[in-house]
Amino acid sequence: MRMRAWVLGVCGAVMVAAGVAGPAGAAAGPEADLSFHGSAVMNGDQVEVRVSPHNDGPAAVPGASVQLRWSVPLADRQLLPAGCARTDERTLVCDTGALDEDGTGEEIAVAVRLAEAPSEFTLEVDTAWNGGAVDRDRSNDRLKVLVLDTGDAYAF
Repeated sequence: MRMRAWVLGVCGAVMVAAGVAGPAGAAAGPEADLSFHGSAVMNGDQVEVRVSPHNDGPAAVPGASVQLRWSVPLADRQLLPAGCARTDERTLVCDTGALDEDGTGEEIAVAVRLAEAPSEFTLEVDTAWNGGAVDRDRSNDRLKVLVLDTGDAYAF
């Protein structure tokens, strides 16, 4: 229980930082353009998401995080990769690590179980924290993808 409270506290701090240092904030930081590309596959209640973070610059980002939000609840118990934390019943936040200018970060692979086995769900991918950078083009880091229970990879 203490670990969960610590993780939620850290994630809450990340979310607050995102609101303060986001593109609409008054803080002037280096300019960077984060984007996310990847795929999602659903088989019954099992989902695998792969995300590749990218920074088109012009400045490097010392660290960032991506938010993954499902339109349906996740199962209570999850085995998440290092660098990922659950923030509520439908949302995960994962660390991207540092992103060089015009650089692609390490692929983030997340396998989760859904609370039920729906025929489809929507996955929202968004920047949770941008390392204090100003991102003037949020259109490429706020994505939605409809995933059907077909076993096929749906790209975003």
